[in-house]
Amino acid sequence: MTGGGHAPLIEVSGLEKRYGELVAVAGVSFTIGEGEIFGLLGPNGAGKSTIIRMMTALTRPDAGECRINGLDVVRDRLALKAVIGVVPQENNLDRELSAWENLDLYARLHRVPERADKVRAALAAVELLDRADGLAGRFSGGMKRRLLIARALLADPKALFLDEPSIGLDPQIRRQLWDVIRQARIRRKSVLLTTHYIEEAEALCDRVGILARGRLIALGTVPELQERVGAYVMEHIDSEGRLIQKPARSREEAHALAQGAGNGSVTVRRSNLEDVFIQLTGERIE
Repeated sequence: MTGGGHAPLIEVSGLEKRYGELVAVAGVSFTIGEGEIFGLLGPNGAGKSTIIRMMTALTRPDAGECRINGLDVVRDRLALKAVIGVVPQENNLDRELSAWENLDLYARLHRVPERADKVRAALAAVELLDRADGLAGRFSGGMKRRLLIARALLADPKALFLDEPSIGLDPQIRRQLWDVIRQARIRRKSVLLTTHYIEEAEALCDRVGILARGRLIALGTVPELQERVGAYVMEHIDSEGRLIQKPARSREEAHALAQGAGNGSVTVRRSNLEDVFIQLTGERIE
């Protein structure tokens, strides 16, 4: 099922990946519609990057299949490259080349028509046109992430894969990056975003899949997932200094729980995706 009535551009069914006895991804299935931002949320080691690697033909799945714009990612690897753009977690820009040269080289390798115009438009889209001649190795972390996204969008892909795009960035730069990602949605790209930032998933994603130990344990819109544990949370510190959290279906119910919490600091707040994760797994996202 896709969110918001979007036609499915990406279909994932029963993806699995094992490394010896370790099951990195266990039977994951979901779809992503055209113009939809779909988030995979989970802690480090949950299998997010492995899923992206399988979906972009960098790692062969042990079971299951993925189709993007009708192409099978295993059988149609060469054709697949023309319809996807990938922003890896690691920075793999050429440090010794300028921003323009990095994009121009990528455009040449992918036989992008009207290369100079496309490079100029891509740099303008991420607000780096005025730094076109600057060496990529001297860019800030936020500028490098924006340049990676510009490169991924250069060939006008139908699907965009972003693996932890804002990791290590300060909050202001992170929000600038979010604007670029939202613009991809406006351009009707299907976006798969992996993250372990709760705020990022809530701010960007039309739907979210929550991963734990390689399994997709929940999937839906943010409000739908919040409803699984309750719209509100009452939390307080007990006499032994432990944080106690109790979900509630309404603000009134949460305040009623607060009345019985005893002395000390008591907070009533809206629930978030981390509350969903904790309720489903007993763990925190870190």
